[in-house]
Amino acid sequence: MRIASTIIMVAGLAACATSEPDLPDVSAGQVSTPAASAALLNTSGAEIGTMELTASPHGVLVRLLVTPGGLSAGWHGAHFHGVGDCSDTAAFQKSGAHVHKSENGHGLLYPYGPEDGDLPNISVAGDGSAAVELFSTFVTLAELQDDDGSALIIHANADDHVTQPIGGAGARVACAVAPR
Repeated sequence: MRIASTIIMVAGLAACATSEPDLPDVSAGQVSTPAASAALLNTSGAEIGTMELTASPHGVLVRLLVTPGGLSAGWHGAHFHGVGDCSDTAAFQKSGAHVHKSENGHGLLYPYGPEDGDLPNISVAGDGSAAVELFSTFVTLAELQDDDGSALIIHANADDHVTQPIGGAGARVACAVAPR
């Protein structure tokens, strides 16, 4: 009886295995390459890091690198905003509201959200640096690179992902225009 059980288990495991021929072929240029880097600016207009956006079949990958001293230590909210303009460095208001601002409300944890611009928080080290990758299935790179562009905004505080309208994330402290 023990031998029969082992044979059935091995046969069952073999049926679940995926062989390489079943995997999609991505060698023919189907893997996205990062868009050009964009400068991440603080409220003084100084460059404090870089942002890269990479298209994926189901969204966009964001890579942020913040130099030491670039931001205050701790958690910071991050959102895509609907206009690619970081020229008003004192407050970054020209970047507008969140991408595809929704009447349903903001927040990854909000029962009627999230909005397309919502992203996870980023954690900044004690020396003010950060290296993070975020992924969003709410937008595509093409949408972020539309006629008026878009911007990634980093806020002074963490986003609680529930409180309206911006999760209590506070002032806009850094901005990067989505590269085209």
